[in-house]
Amino acid sequence: MHIQAVVFDVFGTLVQIGQKRHPYGQLLEKMSHLGRKPQPKDAARIMSNNVGLAGTAAMFGVDLPPAEIAALEIELFAELASIELFPDTLPTLHSLRHAGFKLALCSNLAAPYAVPVKLLLPPLDAYAWSFEVGSVKPNPVIYQEVCRRLNCLPQEVMMIGDNLESDCLAPRQLGMHGYHLARHGNSPVVESLPTLDKLLEILGCTRR
Repeated sequence: MHIQAVVFDVFGTLVQIGQKRHPYGQLLEKMSHLGRKPQPKDAARIMSNNVGLAGTAAMFGVDLPPAEIAALEIELFAELASIELFPDTLPTLHSLRHAGFKLALCSNLAAPYAVPVKLLLPPLDAYAWSFEVGSVKPNPVIYQEVCRRLNCLPQEVMMIGDNLESDCLAPRQLGMHGYHLARHGNSPVVESLPTLDKLLEILGCTRR
């Protein structure tokens, strides 16, 4: 396979949250108490719109008191501050960069989570955040967009992530090379990795 670029999922793949506070989940619960019934696509709607907590409440048509929004913001900031890299993240990225691969992120996340991720990681060639693209994985639109931003054909791109459907199976349907990162157990597919740095062996890269 002639791979030109490697695209990564973010949470559970490159970074992890040390203190999970679930501020958006708390927000949805508060809105439910005010009479707004939760909908199956709430999470996808949040992650495909460039809004924070207050903007999310407004988007769903709920008027929360400023004090409650402020309390949720404190929870959000605590969660964002606890985001940390997996030990194999930077060595893998540096090795791939040294080998000449383009690097990108393709991630479903609410807008506030992008900033600490970009601060923790070195500059990459392309970013396909769900809240910017307006689409969430496994919708083909977001994979097509990251390929476009990389100026690569799908068959020239490898996607890596911890979600089997979104990061392995769906990209493969588009013609990309999808690999499932199974950090905490076995994967049901052959195209899998136990750790991120095993990717270097598949691509024939020297560890840096």
